[in-house]
Amino acid sequence: MTFRLLSIVGVLAIGLGAVLAIAPTVRAAEPVDTRPLAAPGGRSEQPIAIDVRVGGDDKQTRFVIDLTQKIDLAAFTLADPYRVVVDIPQVTFKLPAKAGEQGRGLVKAFRYGLIMQGGSRIVLDTKGPVRIDKAFTLDAADGQPARLVLDLAATDRDSFLRTIALSNKPRVASRTSEAPAKDSSDPRPLIVLDPGHGGIDTGTKGLNGENEKEVVLAFAQVLRDKLQSSNKYRIVLTREDDTFIPLNERVRFARQQGAALFISLHADSLPKREGQAEGATVYTLSEHASDAEAARLAEAENRADVIAGVDLTAEPNDVANILVDLAQRETKTFSLQFAKSAVTELKSTARLHKHPLKSAGFVVLRAPDVPSVLVELGYMSTKDDLKQLTSPVWRAKTADALAQAIDSFFGPRIAAGANGRGR
Repeated sequence: MTFRLLSIVGVLAIGLGAVLAIAPTVRAAEPVDTRPLAAPGGRSEQPIAIDVRVGGDDKQTRFVIDLTQKIDLAAFTLADPYRVVVDIPQVTFKLPAKAGEQGRGLVKAFRYGLIMQGGSRIVLDTKGPVRIDKAFTLDAADGQPARLVLDLAATDRDSFLRTIALSNKPRVASRTSEAPAKDSSDPRPLIVLDPGHGGIDTGTKGLNGENEKEVVLAFAQVLRDKLQSSNKYRIVLTREDDTFIPLNERVRFARQQGAALFISLHADSLPKREGQAEGATVYTLSEHASDAEAARLAEAENRADVIAGVDLTAEPNDVANILVDLAQRETKTFSLQFAKSAVTELKSTARLHKHPLKSAGFVVLRAPDVPSVLVELGYMSTKDDLKQLTSPVWRAKTADALAQAIDSFFGPRIAAGANGRGR
């Protein structure tokens, strides 16, 4: 990459930051209890959620979780779809199997999981707009466990949206403070590996209940180790454990670190009504999906933030879009170059989709100055693919193939003494 392009990207990044600074903020929440989200009393033992109950009707509903100790909470509501989000300290969930699928009254279903280190989240999908009447926790007493109690009441949409508008304070799990500092003295390109989903967002499900979030994290760790052993690159993962990271945070993380390449790792699943598909696919960014399947997948992946209770899909304004488009033009060329190399190398080790190179509007590929691809390693809904995805031998061979593609991408730049951004 020429000095001219780097200068343009730098200017555009400054302009983009200025524009986004005045762009509308993300729609937010209605805090009910703003006490710090930390374990009370300095307890060292992590609280455990041991049971859950939902009772009531379409006018009033009570949601109760039994706990081994009292905790703090903060609850708020979100629209489109209607949700109630409860943020709590990190909790070990030992609730009955399929508990979240059994809704009642105003609650259709609920889900729960780790949202960041030190913090968990419960998200209740509701049948319509609701008001949080009460949100509190109780100490254990008289032989009864500690409890988290949420009282919901039906309301109208106008009142619901008014409440949200009056308290526009986004709550987003951030990894910025955890990001390793840039090392300008290290000339090796920095590669960010992004295991999709995590925490409350499990991703797709395998035929035997396997979670996508676990499959792709295991693969990312194998690929990281392969790349680190070569000593040619610096490697960072967006998550190294079962933590949810919002989509825009993944992109921001890569840009803040000056990443030379961003690889998002996923495993697709096809609904039974849509038949069966198999093989790996490599995606690049495009506002116009290459086919209907690519459009479906991008729409599904881009809803990850909604699943976790935070909607980060607000688009920047027109000026920001123009700046992003200008910065992305050459970045897209590099992204496509790597994607083609990845497909070529994967042919020797992995089963490929009949159309292995595609494009769609994935949020995680929107960094204007970081070449980015999304690799769907296979289909969790296909027996043969799932067998491979969970095989340590297959992971090792496929990681070798991607490592070779990375070497092909960076080789000429490293040999020519390219800067740390590898372009």
